[in-house]
Amino acid sequence: MPDNRQKKNRPELQLWEVTSPERRGGRRTGTDRQSSRRTGASYRTDAGRHRARPIASIRRRRARRRRVILCRCVAVCIFLLFLCGVYKATGAVYRRLRGQADDIKAAVVLTDSGSAENPVPKPAVTVDLLEPNDYSRPQTSLSEVKNIFVHYTANRGTSAAQNRSYFSNLAQTGERSASAHFIIGYEGEILQCIPLDEQAYAVKGRNDDSVSIECCYLSEDGSFTTFTYSSLVDLLTWLCAEYGLTEEDILRHYDEGGKKCPLYYVEHEEEWDKLRSDVGAALMQYAADGQKP
Repeated sequence: MPDNRQKKNRPELQLWEVTSPERRGGRRTGTDRQSSRRTGASYRTDAGRHRARPIASIRRRRARRRRVILCRCVAVCIFLLFLCGVYKATGAVYRRLRGQADDIKAAVVLTDSGSAENPVPKPAVTVDLLEPNDYSRPQTSLSEVKNIFVHYTANRGTSAAQNRSYFSNLAQTGERSASAHFIIGYEGEILQCIPLDEQAYAVKGRNDDSVSIECCYLSEDGSFTTFTYSSLVDLLTWLCAEYGLTEEDILRHYDEGGKKCPLYYVEHEEEWDKLRSDVGAALMQYAADGQKP
């Protein structure tokens, strides 16, 4: 009759702890490896001792650890997204409040009746100066004015206020240097961004002796609206009288450096000549009687 007590000592029944006299220095012998394969147990050595633990338990523990790590990562991501949302909301509120403050500070210069030195009345101009910065308002002194340059925004459909904001944002982005003394919108509104005693970043090599005017447009060919054209003629006429210039001193950006700006007047020379002729005619009439025709 077989001895059943021997079965109790079989390695495959020792699922939780196996102690082998054949271990030396905590290393498993070949017999232990075979025993672990038969029992499906996993061993860990600790100073000559090794305990057999079920593989399923180890896998559950590892899966639980992975879930904890995953939950922590998700929580961190949600927290970062929350911070980004707070940052953007705070920035939006700040910009809105800043814009309202700028609107309050902006002053509208009403049309005057001219003077003995300059009989040409100044057109209505909204003064909304840029904050001093290195990229759009360097505050460099403008000692003299020899020419007046006409530009177009090269950004169809944008308003004068939007282009003024672009110049202002260059202080933060630093992507380039650009600005103009005046911006005329496609509805005829005139914004002044730079004082006339300071330089604008408009015409490379000529910023120190010129005044620049940016014009908005809607047409694909770059032509100006009737309102923009009328305000441009009025502003050019007043500036010419203010600085003792003639219509011949009005230039395109194209005339200094070859840039196709303003596009419509580069491609239509006859229309450019007409614009300067209209300014010349207005100057002559103001000089004759000092009154607006």
